[in-house]
Amino acid sequence: MTTHALRVLAIAYKKVDSEKNKITPDDMKNLVFLGLVGMIDPPRDEVIDAIKTCNRAGIRVIMITGDHEKTALAIAKKVGIETESVLTGSKLDEIEDSELEASLEDVSVFARTSPEHKFKIVQHLQKRGEIVAVTGDGINDAPALKTADIGIAMGISGTEVSREAADMILADDNFASIVAAVEEGRDVYGKISKIILWTLPTNGGEGLSIMAALLLGLTLPLLPLHILWINTVTAIGLGTTIIAEPKEKGLLHRPPRPASEPLLQPLIKKLLILVSIMMVTGAFTLFTLNLEREGIEVSRTIAINTIVLFEIFYLRGLWLFCL
Repeated sequence: MTTHALRVLAIAYKKVDSEKNKITPDDMKNLVFLGLVGMIDPPRDEVIDAIKTCNRAGIRVIMITGDHEKTALAIAKKVGIETESVLTGSKLDEIEDSELEASLEDVSVFARTSPEHKFKIVQHLQKRGEIVAVTGDGINDAPALKTADIGIAMGISGTEVSREAADMILADDNFASIVAAVEEGRDVYGKISKIILWTLPTNGGEGLSIMAALLLGLTLPLLPLHILWINTVTAIGLGTTIIAEPKEKGLLHRPPRPASEPLLQPLIKKLLILVSIMMVTGAFTLFTLNLEREGIEVSRTIAINTIVLFEIFYLRGLWLFCL
């Protein structure tokens, strides 16, 4: 019955005097066996698909339960959690910390566990450099929720203590919502990276234009008011298109980025230098060529439009590159 994912209760009885009002350990002897009762709490259909998505996205799902090890293993197979074996709470009490850390490489199902075991598993996963998210609904889950990098409490069935200890509350108690949140987070992070990738190099070009003119003792191709106009009108207008664009396809087919990865990646630093130099060169060249013939006002207008058009074409190039 346990191998079919059933939680099994053994039921027995014993006749006692009607005057007895307290049960002692001695009363647990010579019981009459009645039978077994198997109960099942079937997983939602969307959970199976969500775990498949997690596997594709490089997110490992670990089951920590108080159920019998055979029941836990049967449920794990049904929902698609891959594991080499099952570790029980009694086994966790016996093994050394080093052996537990080694077991975490292949074991994804833990059965007959206590809240202390869950807390211990979270700590050792973090020692391995993993970013750990923990779900829980009971008072006993509070230590693990608090220790995890992301504690997720159940909003419907969760206790007040678990919700206070968590970082997030799952409003619908649905595991699939966590996967949807991961996709949303990757989309937001990607858009932030794109905005930085576009904003820093273009702003660097604007600032470098003024700095170069001051250092070389040349006429300013742009005035501070021009920089303000470009950043207020053009930059905001163009940057909004990045925020409003639809989600990229395949966000959950990519592996997780390293936690130590800086926001200013090497590509951004290279583009910051390259694009800034190109913008300054183009703006200064056209400004200088037209200065004597057209006058300073027209030349500055040409320099402004050069920078604005460069920002538009650079944004278009980024969009094609990201595709």
